[in-house]
Parts: sequence; C-alpha cells; structure tokens
Amino acid sequence: MSTQDAGSTSDSQGVIAGFKQFLMRGNVMELAVAVVVGAAFTSIVNAVVKGVINPIVGIFGSKNLDKYHSCFSDVCTTSPEGEVTKGVAILWGPVLSATLTFVMTAAVVYFAMILPMNKLRERQAAKEPVAETPAEATEIELLTQIRDELVAQRNGATPSRDGGTLPTQR
Repeated sequence: MSTQDAGSTSDSQGVIAGFKQFLMRGNVMELAVAVVVGAAFTSIVNAVVKGVINPIVGIFGSKNLDKYHSCFSDVCTTSPEGEVTKGVAILWGPVLSATLTFVMTAAVVYFAMILPMNKLRERQAAKEPVAETPAEATEIELLTQIRDELVAQRNGATPSRDGGTLPTQR
C-alpha cells in the first residue's frame, strides 16, 4: 500500500465519519424520519380512520365524516349527495377526519421512530467519557488576587489583569 493510498483511505474515513455525524444530529434525523415515515404510513392511517374511527364516530350519526356540518342560518338544504345547496354551512366533519389522521400519524412517527432514536442517543451519550469541567478559581486564589490588587493600590500602582502592576499616572 503506497502513502497516497493511505492518505485517501483516511480522507474517505473522515468524510464518512463527518457524514455520519451530520446524519446523527437531532433535527436532521428527526425531520428525515418524520417525512419518510409520515409518507409511508399515510395510507395505513387513512385506512384506519375510514375503516375504524369513522364507523365509531358514525354511531352518533352517519359513517361518512365528510358530510358532518353545522348551519349558520336556520334554513340549510342539502342535496342527496350531502352537499349544502342552500344556506351557509360549516363543514367540520372533514376537519375532524384530517385531525384524527394527523394525530395518529404523529403518534406512529413519535413512538416508532423518534422515541427509539432518542433512547439510542442517550445510550451512546452514556458510553462516552465524561468531559472534565474547567476548574473554577478557588476561594484562596480569589482572595490572593484581591490582596494583590489592594497592595498594588496602596503602593500607588494600578493592578493589571495578569497579576502584575502598572504605574499610575499622576
């Protein structure tokens, strides 16, 4: 293996490691997962809403949520297809159906993808060594600095930030 081959191998490993780090960032990964899983489960969720939820809601009325509406005026006439022909109606059935579809899709995405990804990230973080925190100035160091500044002031010099003194101008 030549030195050129060794250099290209380490460069490709660096690129792969960088790409892996980019993909493992929370927002990018969560967004990608949400889009893919949301698209994949849309037909399943729509089928569940239309096949299970709508009939349950239909116990209180019709099975087709798209026909649920409320009229603003006293007179509201509907056609045999369920469309409002006279009066002003609020079609709240389609909104309810879309809301149920959204909530179910969000639940599937969260519990099937986001929650396990967060658990994986927590496990990886627990395996990493704990980074040492920078030591804060101890009480003795602070008192020493205060003493040096007071001594410098008494001697007519201005203390500098690095612990030395600067002569005062008179």
